[in-house]
Parts: sequence; C-alpha cells; structure tokens
Amino acid sequence: MANLVSLVSLVSLVSLVSLASFVVVFLLAPSARAASPPRVIALDHCADQYVLALSDRDKIVGLSKRADDADSLLRDRARGLPLIRADLEAGIASRAEVAVVNWVGDPRLTQRLRARGVEVVKVGEANSFADIRRNIRQVAAALGEAARGEALIARMDAELARAAGAWRGTPAVYLTPGGFTAGPGTLVDQILRAAGMVNVERRPGYSSASLEALALHPPQTVVLGFFDTFQLAGDSWGAGRHSAMRQLVRTRAVASLPGEILGCPDWSAADAVALLAAKAPR
Repeated sequence: MANLVSLVSLVSLVSLVSLASFVVVFLLAPSARAASPPRVIALDHCADQYVLALSDRDKIVGLSKRADDADSLLRDRARGLPLIRADLEAGIASRAEVAVVNWVGDPRLTQRLRARGVEVVKVGEANSFADIRRNIRQVAAALGEAARGEALIARMDAELARAAGAWRGTPAVYLTPGGFTAGPGTLVDQILRAAGMVNVERRPGYSSASLEALALHPPQTVVLGFFDTFQLAGDSWGAGRHSAMRQLVRTRAVASLPGEILGCPDWSAADAVALLAAKAPR
C-alpha cells in the first residue's frame, strides 16, 4: 500500500512539473516570437541602404529595383536578393512585416500597406549628423536591431572624429555638374564643416551657383559632387557647361564626392568627410 501511495505521489509530481514546464513555454513563446527580427522590404533606393545595413539577408524579402545600381552604396550586398516594384501587389506578395521608405511616388501605397498590418518606417530627410543618428535608431528599432544600429552610429562617429578639422578653415565651395551649390542647413554644408572647411556659400539650402561671382572671385578650393554620375555635357546641365565652371573644375577641385555617398541621408556622409580629409594638405 505504501508503495502504491509513493507511485501516485511520484506521478503527481511529474505531472505538476510537466504542467509547470508547459506554462513557462506558453508564456515565453510570444516574447520569443516578438524578439525575432521581422521580415522587411525597402521601397526605394535610400531605404535599401538602411535595410541592407541593419537586417540579416534571410529577413530581407524585397529591395527596390535600384538596389544594385552603380550609385547604390551597398549594391554588393543586394546581389542575390529579390528586387521588387514599389507597389501594393509586390508588397503584399512579399509577406513583409515592416516596410522601410525614404520617399515614394504614391503616398497611397504606404497607407494601404499600413491598412494590411505592415509597419511602415519613414527615413526622414537629414540636414545634420544628428538627423542621421535619429534615422538609424528609428529604423534599427523597427527591425529589432538596436545594437546593430548603435554599432553603425559608433563607426560613423569614429570616422568623423578621425577626419575632424583636417582642412583647418580653408574656404571651399561645393558644385554639382548642373551648377548647383549647397549652403547652411544642408547635409553637404555639414560635411564641409566636419572636414574643417569654411563653406563659401551663405545662402541657405541648395541653389544655383553664381557664375559671375565664381568667375570674379574664384574660391580657393572646390569640392565636386555627383560628377561620377553625371557629365558636364548636355542641355539639361545648363551652368555646368559654362567655361567659368569648367575652369574651376580643372584648376580648383580638390575632391570629387561620388553619388553613392551623397545621394541618401545616411552614415555615408561620414565617408564623404573622410574622403575630404584624405585630400587635405599635410
């Protein structure tokens, strides 16, 4: 009889342990699922960079059609991943849980994706490195990759620290093939300043460079932007064809910043600062 009681007690104990284990697994399972990084799509060229930098490949279910173009910073990482159209059909077919976007032609697309339960994360415009840090943290949080985001910020800040002040207050002007320049309140202005240059352009934002002023008072130093992507020839580039502009490009340009590090509001702006610092006189 004592043996029977002991057996019943043992069975009861095992059952209680099994029940407790089941309860623990049941309660923890949702947390484990929530901690798993989501399936993600990028809806445009700049969103591609954030997704490629902050997500594992097996979580990326779609990139924009431009993800492997020559001016895409992380084009090598994009190879082999699905490139999709930025439309509702492709978004739904991808079964994405998060969509990252910097800009999109049809704002109704993001509204419709949200209506179907997809979290849409907007990469904001960036006119400073503080804005870039905010963008990185926002996207990283949505992708469940906060630590990866902080590591990316740390790398950017370390690059900025190494390059800081390299040009020691040299006056400089930024020019594109179309004859545009950048003044205060732009990320380009922040890039020049971070490298130790004094931006000659005082007008805020992006504007057409004054060819007369450039010819009469040529800047000591010129920084080119997007000259790898576009050419000076062609009617669409207007001022870029002017002889004064060509003369400046030939004689005063100290660096040419490629489109892949200027085209998106991201950490590659620090690469532009590093490139400028590398060209500084020793």
